[in-house]
Amino acid sequence: MMDILPYLAIFAVAYFFLLAPNLKRAKQEKKFAAELKRGDKVITKSGLHGKVSDLNDKDNSCVIETMAGKIKFERSAISMEMSQKLNAPVAVK
Repeated sequence: MMDILPYLAIFAVAYFFLLAPNLKRAKQEKKFAAELKRGDKVITKSGLHGKVSDLNDKDNSCVIETMAGKIKFERSAISMEMSQKLNAPVAVK
């Protein structure tokens, strides 16, 4: 039993510090993509800012209107809503 204990401890540490936060983040991103609606101001994972102008449930995509025009993205490529970024607490040093 004592031979297995260090392996169990390593697995527990890896789970709580690596796997669990990634699973939680993936779940939040999936929920966010499902809750998108027209008119939301968003930022894509590549840093493009724009407003959702059309949602297509058939192929899980959306059209984002930017200053350069309209661009079609997958919903999974959208990082966050602008209001979430603007309302984020500022870290004070």
